[in-house]
Amino acid sequence: MIRGQPNEPKYRRQKSRTRGDRAFVKLNGVRHYLGAYGSPESQEAYHRLLTEWTASHAQPPAGPEPLAIVELVSRFWAHVKHHYQHADGTPTSEVANHQQALRLLKALYADTKAADFGPLKLKAVRQAMVDKGWCRDTVNKAVGRLRNAFRWATENELIPPSVYHGLQAVAGLKRGRTDARESGGVKAVPDEIVDATLAHLTPTLAAMVQLERLTGMRPGEVCALRTCDLNMAAGVWTYTPESHKTEHHGRRRTVFVGPKAQEVLRPCLSHDLEAYVFSPARSTSERRAAKHEARKTPLNRGNMPGSNRKRSPDRAPGDRYVTASYRAAIAYACKQAWPAPDGLDAEERKLWHVEHLWTPNQLRHGFGTTVRREHGLEAAQVLLGHARADVTQIYAERDVAKAIGIAMSVG
Repeated sequence: MIRGQPNEPKYRRQKSRTRGDRAFVKLNGVRHYLGAYGSPESQEAYHRLLTEWTASHAQPPAGPEPLAIVELVSRFWAHVKHHYQHADGTPTSEVANHQQALRLLKALYADTKAADFGPLKLKAVRQAMVDKGWCRDTVNKAVGRLRNAFRWATENELIPPSVYHGLQAVAGLKRGRTDARESGGVKAVPDEIVDATLAHLTPTLAAMVQLERLTGMRPGEVCALRTCDLNMAAGVWTYTPESHKTEHHGRRRTVFVGPKAQEVLRPCLSHDLEAYVFSPARSTSERRAAKHEARKTPLNRGNMPGSNRKRSPDRAPGDRYVTASYRAAIAYACKQAWPAPDGLDAEERKLWHVEHLWTPNQLRHGFGTTVRREHGLEAAQVLLGHARADVTQIYAERDVAKAIGIAMSVG
């Protein structure tokens, strides 16, 4: 008798007086009959079905009823959460990106049969993205993620292959030939803007900004820095992140930390080698200490320090920053550095803050631009950790002034 793993579907017997005992296996509530119980053919069929079931990450096979879009989205979403993970188990940005696209697909075609979803319906979803104000690049990437959902469903034999092949006929939106807006792209933030913002950040957050500014790290790499990830044996330290953006391609990421960046980083290092260097809890303590230092009310009047805090807050400071909280902290500091003028309505105030906002990714672009201008494209490629120079050209803006000077002398 076949005995599988504790969580595996069992090889089972259905007794019958007239037709003989039959073997079957139950996969996600559906019985699959294998032949005569105990026969080699039934055992071979059991192992084959179990292998296919495991290969599809225990997804139930397509039932007798046609699969609806809402069910396809549910099954694919389970795959997305399992598949798009860093080595440390944290989700990648693709999880949120897929969620955004799948949510719109489900809102428009939840009850539609997946087998009936064709190019025109995909173009209707795409138009809904344009109507929501998504930029052209974002729309094209979101459509690609929806196609990815139908490719996965085809791979697991949940829908006919013709559905996915039909969706491949939908071309991406072209620049200048669509109503979708164009993104402005990520530009380097001027140094004077960063300097003005630093005055409104806690020492911990200011160190994160300065470190990214001097090394070209990705925001996620700054947030995930631990002392044990640093090699401080040589004059230039090296930082090897436990997880990074391109780890699933088998690439190794090394960040070089020079003397200026070391001076920024050294006061933040902890004796606990496994602890994250930049802690929201420490940043919160620094912010409270600064507010206490600026207190004007005498200590024997008003609230005593710490007396007006919640005993059990809904959200306590964590042990590390994530890219979203890091970005939000910088956005808050930008509002403090450039307060909106009086007399503006709500929409005008919103536009004012958008115009005076910068994000951590812009620091990386600024670093790449400086390195490319002073040391060339190859140096920028190595320090930014790119496998191809064409990717570096997106991050490192071309030095137009140098090109003008060469044209003056040559042309």
